[in-house]
Formats: sequence, structure tokens, C-alpha cells
Amino acid sequence: MHDPISDLLTRIRNAGMARHAKVVIPHSRLKEAVAKILKQEGYVADLVVEGDILKSLVLTLKYEQRRPVIAGLKQVSTPGLRRYVGSTEIPRVLGGMGVAIVSTSQGVMSGLQAKKENLGGELVCYVW
Repeated sequence: MHDPISDLLTRIRNAGMARHAKVVIPHSRLKEAVAKILKQEGYVADLVVEGDILKSLVLTLKYEQRRPVIAGLKQVSTPGLRRYVGSTEIPRVLGGMGVAIVSTSQGVMSGLQAKKENLGGELVCYVW
């Protein structure tokens, strides 16, 4: 697998469209950090790390009236073209209705949190 973030986003998108209750994703620290932000922002109901040697993330998706809470996911920074932003350049997603996920020197955090901490970094993805 060349791009773990696109794999994460695609698995979540496909599970939501198929109305699955849970989605299992191979574990990495970056994927776990992105999933924790999705849980903090209310897009995912639960996050569990399973396994000792071969770990996996199990995300429990949220639905409202049989429609997934996550309406869209878009990867911004790719392995072929990294996108970096300063703290003042972090975009608002859908006028503040979505969240931008930024990988900073202090760890992976939401765009609003990175602005508050005055940190820039790699713009990983948008979620709305």
C-alpha cells in the first residue's frame, strides 16, 4: 500500500455508503491520530485498537436517520504532492461545518486547534 491515508478515507467512505456499523482498518499511528480527531469532532461513535502484534482499528460509524454523519472526505496532501499551510492559511471547511485535519510538529490535530496553538503543518484531509 503506497498511501495509507487514502486507504483510511476510502474504507470509511465505502463503509458509510454500504451502511456498515463498523469498519476495520489496518493500524498505524497516523491513522489512529486521524481517527481520534474524527471521534472528538463527533463523526465517529467509537474507536477501538485491537490486536497485539498485528493491530487494527475498529471504527463504529454514526448515522442520523439512516444517513451517515460523514457526508464527505477529501484527501488534500498526497505522497506525490504534499500540501503545507501556515497557521494563518488553514482553510475553513464548508464555512466551519466541516473540519480540516493538520499534521503539525506537535502531532495531528484539527484545523481549529492548530490555529489556536498557532501551528502550521501538512494539510492531511477535509471531513464534512
